[in-house]
Amino acid sequence: MKVVSRSRSRGEQKQEWSFRKEDVRDSGSALIDAYRNEAWKIFNNLEMPDRTNEAWRRTDIRGLAVNRFSLPAQGAFTHLEQPPQRLLESVTGESHGGQVLLYAGGAETRLDETVKAQGVIFCDLLTAEREYPDLLGKAMGKVIGAGEGKFAALSGSLAQMGVFLYVPKNVVVENPLHSLLWGPGIDLAYVSHIVVYLEEGASVTYVHEAASPTYETGQTLHSGLFEVHVGRGANLRLVELQSWGEHVWNFSHERVEVEADANLDWIFGAVGSRLTKNFSDLNLIGRGATGKMSGFFFTDHEQHLDHDTQQNHMAPHTTSDLLFKGALLGHSRSVWQGMIYVSPDATKTDGYQANRNLVLSPNARADSIPGLEIKTDDVRCTHGATVGQIDPEPVFYLMSRGISKRDAERLIVEGFFDPIMQRIPFEGVRQRFQTAIQDKMQSYGI
Repeated sequence: MKVVSRSRSRGEQKQEWSFRKEDVRDSGSALIDAYRNEAWKIFNNLEMPDRTNEAWRRTDIRGLAVNRFSLPAQGAFTHLEQPPQRLLESVTGESHGGQVLLYAGGAETRLDETVKAQGVIFCDLLTAEREYPDLLGKAMGKVIGAGEGKFAALSGSLAQMGVFLYVPKNVVVENPLHSLLWGPGIDLAYVSHIVVYLEEGASVTYVHEAASPTYETGQTLHSGLFEVHVGRGANLRLVELQSWGEHVWNFSHERVEVEADANLDWIFGAVGSRLTKNFSDLNLIGRGATGKMSGFFFTDHEQHLDHDTQQNHMAPHTTSDLLFKGALLGHSRSVWQGMIYVSPDATKTDGYQANRNLVLSPNARADSIPGLEIKTDDVRCTHGATVGQIDPEPVFYLMSRGISKRDAERLIVEGFFDPIMQRIPFEGVRQRFQTAIQDKMQSYGI
């Protein structure tokens, strides 16, 4: 389901991708293969997005070396860096009920027997193709269509890695599930597809992280789809952490559709990548559906992060609440474009969005573009956006109390992020964000 159109563009210059038709994997499932072959056709027919397209106007991707990337060979991870132990540990304060580790050309999966006995499926994409092709095929491509963009089609056709999470009706998964996409190496294309499907009355917490080392030269590509369906009366707490290396070009389409009386708590944080273009959509499709989106980012050096969020109210008595906060150092740039859409049938809608940006360097820049599109009466929708620097008055006040300027500025930045931290129910996630803040500020002498 797509509400606000994002037109396809004519590329400023034709670029030849290194991928070929034989890279489209044959799964043996008629449903899955038909979807992938159609996505491949769409990928080849669409031009690269450029700045004549409104959604891409503030993000220039002409520097992406599309002719250099290759998909990782089977077992490539054995010759590449391994993930640090801290990325494998739980950030939710509880042990994992299951874990999927996605590597270059390989995967590891673990699921507790008690969770498995409930009928829960939690595995990597290739395992799902072999063991659950009918269930996966019915869910894949239903929330996000391959025709929604060049990178959506790329991910749909060539995904070699991903996760399939299925929770049956009325099943409550007590311990959080965790997945990690670890992407070391240069000139590799990590193409992922994550599919999450919760039946009516189901409940689960799912944490997904994408990360890699940073290399001084070269590029790595990540292109991903993240499709989520939350059934009637179901409950999903979704945590996404992005700490790609600063040589990674990251493109993703993410959408969660929430049915009647269901609830979504979506937390996402980004501190990595050279360039990110992320579409994150919340579709409230059933009466009484609710969704909360809490976003965090911190950029430095030459990083460029562009997040495009939509809160689409398609049914009456739906509620959405978005708070997105970020800080910038160095020559970095952030873009946030937000839209609350209310359909003609969505009376009694309550929608809120806010984006706050703290610019900590004279060479950094933040663009913030909120929007409302309301097509019915009897709704309450508000939005706001701010871009500013550290106010010198509270710095002076703290210094007058014997606190150094450096510590005063650090306290102010921590206070700026406190509202977003209060929305995060997991101490481990808050600690991860706070560590990122401290590391980036220390590198700039703050």
